[in-house]
Order: sequence, then structure tokens, then C-alpha cells
Amino acid sequence: MGILGSDTPLGSVVIDRNGGRTATVAILMCTYNGESFLAEQLASFERQVHRSWTVYASDDGSQDGTLDLLKMSSAQWELGRLQIVEGPRRGFVANFLSLTCHADIKAEFYAWADQDDVWKEDKLQKALAWLKSIPAHIPALYCGRTELISESGVSFGYSPKFRLAPNFSNALVQNIGGGNTMVFNQAARALLQEAGDKLTIPSHDWWAYQLVSGAGGVVHYDPVPTVLYRQHAENLVGTNSSWFARLKRLRMAFQGRFYEWNTQNIHALETMRHRLSQEHQAKLAQFKAARGQKLFLRILGFQRAGLYRQTLFGNLGLIFATLLKKI
Repeated sequence: MGILGSDTPLGSVVIDRNGGRTATVAILMCTYNGESFLAEQLASFERQVHRSWTVYASDDGSQDGTLDLLKMSSAQWELGRLQIVEGPRRGFVANFLSLTCHADIKAEFYAWADQDDVWKEDKLQKALAWLKSIPAHIPALYCGRTELISESGVSFGYSPKFRLAPNFSNALVQNIGGGNTMVFNQAARALLQEAGDKLTIPSHDWWAYQLVSGAGGVVHYDPVPTVLYRQHAENLVGTNSSWFARLKRLRMAFQGRFYEWNTQNIHALETMRHRLSQEHQAKLAQFKAARGQKLFLRILGFQRAGLYRQTLFGNLGLIFATLLKKI
């Protein structure tokens, strides 16, 4: 994976406009045919209160004007501020994992970004305020709620507001934070790098939640949105806030999609079992074993693993999936 159109090495340090050095952030953005909304997202990066950041855009083979837009912005911005990486062309999950694992990208903190959202000005500032409160050797992951906007940018609601504490027992059966909200420290990034970019998993953000929480890290869910999450026809992953979306996900569970996703996640977690705490190793083993048991033992195993989702509807879906052996 190489750099396109850049004479500046990866990992260059950006200095704050006021001349002082602040915590460096690598904004890891994956693009694919995203010219329709990309300019708005790039502009929102420029408006960030926290100024010490560099954008690494991994393009996965766009056929529209995405690359031209990225190159134009790279030329207009300060030297090295936006660097373009060639993606692996294996889908959005592989693109995010590949970019995250890129050995030459170095920063103190890392923020995943989608090509079609809009960040509020305090997005990085808020995330870093919390992340800096966690000792650097402890994996830490910030994520949060989003404000939903239409294709034209009109706000029309919010993603679900989760109230229960983030935990590995929750992460095994639910992702509470979209990747477009996630910011994490170097210790969390090191875990993702060790796991590698060749995993077969349903999503990079769910994987981050599972791995960081499972390894004894800290996850913080911010109920106040800092990302305007654009909903449009080309969304690869949309919000699950509407009843239609929730029913669609329930139908997918009954069709076996949830079972398949859990199988992939369990396999990936087993490759990093040595990084999981003893408590979470046991929960993973209980979860895996219970999935193949008869109903009573299946329910007992899931109870021992402490599985839970964040909402009543989510837990009802979990119960139905358990009864039908679709988990």
C-alpha cells in the first residue's frame, strides 16, 4: 500500500496554529466513489478546534472524482496535512483495517472517519479530553451517539441513546458506537495492529469495541453527538434508529446473518485470546460453547457469559435469537 501524490513521509507532526505542540491525531478516512459529500467532510476537519491532526485518506479504487478532489485538497492545504493511501480493494472493513495497521502512520491518537459525514467543531477536542484522562498504557476507545442528517444536510433525529455501561458482555452481541465516531489511543491501535488486517469480520468498529473491552481496556460512550451522520442511498451501513431498520435487523437475525457475524467475531477474538483478560477469556469460551447447546444449556451459558444489549427491543431480539438458535 503506497502513498499517492505526496512528498511528505507518513507520520509527519502537525504544529498547532498558535505555535505550541499538542497531541497529534491521525484521521483515518476511507474513500470510495465519495465525491458527492467528501468536500463537506474535509471542510469539517479544517474547522476542528483541536488543530494538531493529519488526514490519511485510503482510496479503494474510486471511479468518480474522489481522487481528484483529494489531490486538490492536498495541494491546497498545508504540506503533509492530507496524504493519500492506496486501499487494498477488498471492501470497507479491509480498507479501514489496512489503514489502521499501516506501520508508517504514527500519532498519539487515531480517529476513524467516513467520507460522507460532517464533524462538529469540538469532535476531536471532546474525544481527546477523555482519552488523555486514561493512562497511556491502557487501551482506550471513545465513541458516541450521532445526529442524523439527510442527503441535503437537514437534521432529522439521532441514533439510539445507550445508557448501560460498555462491557465485553455487551460487545459480544452488540456494537454501541459507529466507527465514524471512534477515536482511540496508541495502546488500542497496537491491539488492532497485532490482530492484523486480514481478518474476516462483519465490521471494524464492532471489532474495536470487542477487542478493546475484552483486553481490559476502557470504552467511553458519549451520549452527546459530535458527528452528523449522513443517511443516503449509497450508505454501506446505516443507522438502526428507525423501527423499519430494527425490524430489518431482526429479520436478518432470523435468517442467520447474526449467527454468521458472531461466528466470524469469535474466530477473530480467538486469534487474540492471549490479549483478553482471564475473565473475558472465560466469557468468550462460554459464549462459543453455549451456541451449540440445546435450549436449556444454551440459555444457561449465555446467562453465565452475562450477555446483554442496550435496549429492551435489543434484548427481546437477543432472547428470540437464543430460542431459535440464531445467535
